[in-house]
Amino acid sequence: MNNRKVILYIAMSLDGYIASNEGDLSFLSIVEQEDLDYGYSEFIKTVDTVIIGRKTYDKVISMGYDYATSSKDVFVITRTEKPDEGNRKFYSGDLADLVSNLKSVEGKNIYCDGGAEIVNALLSQNLIDEFIISIIPILLGNGIALFKNSLSKQKLTLISSEQFSTGLVQLRYTLFKN
Repeated sequence: MNNRKVILYIAMSLDGYIASNEGDLSFLSIVEQEDLDYGYSEFIKTVDTVIIGRKTYDKVISMGYDYATSSKDVFVITRTEKPDEGNRKFYSGDLADLVSNLKSVEGKNIYCDGGAEIVNALLSQNLIDEFIISIIPILLGNGIALFKNSLSKQKLTLISSEQFSTGLVQLRYTLFKN
């Protein structure tokens, strides 16, 4: 039996924003330390597939990360059909169908890399199985909110929490199961 999970791994400000309204992520630098990746390198070993929104994909590319060199399958969620490029698949279909198809084949976990639009679309259909959210010790006041007000209530179970010397707190939740 295949137990692939869709896992959201993301950082946000204490007041719930993942970026400024213009997409600026510079607030993340307040917790950067050369010898500390907050478990990311261990996490990324557990996934072989990435789901990412097109705007977030463009932002990550502009910051110098090249998904073409990744060994992972990358599904860029977009409204505009575009031909696939190597391991990058530009997907404009139904998200529930995509997740169902990915979970139906053997593999590692599936990493949801954002952004807020994709996260909320997945959440609206209960398609995220686990949440790893790093809280950055800053109040931004406004920006791109991770969670939208229109979400339905979903109960979560805390798996773990970890506090770091930088002030970052990492929370790990799973969907509550009766």
